[in-house]
Amino acid sequence: MFRDPENALLPNWKHIPVGYHGRASSIVVSGVPLHRPKGQTMPAGADQPVFGPSKLVDFELEMAFVTNSYTEMGESIPVDEADQHIFGMVLFNDWSARDIQKWEYVPLGPFLAKNFGSSISPWVVTLEALSPFKTGAQKQEPEPLPYLKERERFALDIQLEVLIGSDAFEPKTVCKSNFKNMYWTMKQQLAHHTVNGCNVEVGDLYGSGTISGSTPDSFGSMLELTWRGENPIEMPDGTTRKFINDGDTVIMKGFAEKDGVRVGFGEVSAKLLPAKEK
Repeated sequence: MFRDPENALLPNWKHIPVGYHGRASSIVVSGVPLHRPKGQTMPAGADQPVFGPSKLVDFELEMAFVTNSYTEMGESIPVDEADQHIFGMVLFNDWSARDIQKWEYVPLGPFLAKNFGSSISPWVVTLEALSPFKTGAQKQEPEPLPYLKERERFALDIQLEVLIGSDAFEPKTVCKSNFKNMYWTMKQQLAHHTVNGCNVEVGDLYGSGTISGSTPDSFGSMLELTWRGENPIEMPDGTTRKFINDGDTVIMKGFAEKDGVRVGFGEVSAKLLPAKEK
């Protein structure tokens, strides 16, 4: 009813049980390794998908916030009260398989491309501890609808870094970004999530989305940093990376600092292992 009758089914419909999800089962703490995921991909120039290990495993530099309250079904959280429902934040690596994602993401978004694992830092930094690091948020154009318009709009100045290491070389910094680069604030994200009456529970985890700045060295994924693999990044041992190789460890670090006061998030790290045979 919503699509052009001439294109009622997308090309992947007959090959994939298309779906979308949010899941907690494969969120793991820093230090837990992940295996290269398998899935369907559509090779360049092919007319049929193939199944096998992803060739384009990527990291996504994100943060996530944790809620501290329960709401009833049917209840919305007003945007200017949303911070009262947020306990704190962690570093978040939303691992992604770009070749799987490219084939499956239309029309509902990534599925197998992301549910194989997400890594979080082990300590939750409270929102209260981050209060001194409030800063101006990006101007929004056009102006958001009333339910997303904040009386006190702010971002958090949290400096972020991503490194790639392996057994062959020491970790190399590939990205530096800042949480204040986000267009939508945490308050807006939580208000939007609940505006239809979706209830919230204590301990719910909300990913920020990829944190990319305006300069090439601040892009929050290999997809962006290498521009789809066109500009490989050289490692200390002379090898290059377009995406993440088996045996690579991705490390994310973050801290906020102002007037001699520093609050650290520690790090979230995970090693990518080869795909399992079964």
